[in-house]
Amino acid sequence: MNKLNIKQMLLDGILYKNPVLVQLLGLCSVLAVTTSVVNGFGMGAAATAVLVCSNLLISLLRKFIPKQVRIAAYIVIISGFVTMVELLIKAYLPALDKSLGVFIPLIVVNCMILARAEAFASKNKPLPSIIDGLTMGIGYTVALVAISFIREILGAGTLFGYNIMPKGFQPMLMAILPPGGFIILGSLIALMQKLMSLKGNKAATAKAEDTAIKTEIKAEEGNE
Repeated sequence: MNKLNIKQMLLDGILYKNPVLVQLLGLCSVLAVTTSVVNGFGMGAAATAVLVCSNLLISLLRKFIPKQVRIAAYIVIISGFVTMVELLIKAYLPALDKSLGVFIPLIVVNCMILARAEAFASKNKPLPSIIDGLTMGIGYTVALVAISFIREILGAGTLFGYNIMPKGFQPMLMAILPPGGFIILGSLIALMQKLMSLKGNKAATAKAEDTAIKTEIKAEEGNE
């Protein structure tokens, strides 16, 4: 695992293969908890911790888990780490536990975590699996915080619970309601698709130019 690969994995997690904005995984919890930045970050951090730990253990056990029961085994492993994270949050962050409620234990059935276990951790060594879990978790957290940031400011006029908008600002209550969550999520997905499309066009143009230059060089060499 070299630095270039780690950089690419980080870019994939945050941009090109973002679990929320590109792969559209775990959207139920995304729409439910992103009414404030604190909730979004807390949910992202909890999911990242579970993802890293479950990826590590599944990678270590990948040669010992029978293929016929692999999904059931993954769920048991994931649920164990979810229970640990839930108990830690209850003990040290009771306010966050109250805000997130049932969505912490529901990390067990988060499609993103099971998908990374099946697609990556079960086929790779521990270190790459840890990095994959971390980068995908960062991408998930970034998406949640971005959505929460917009919804909290527009819907409540606050950031981290503090009022940041000028007097007279009328909160757009729809932003913190389910319809607003769908609209903001859809807008960010559309923006991500546009950015990826522009990058694809630039890459295609650069490749075409490179091919044209090589063809021209070969033609000149042939003339000589």
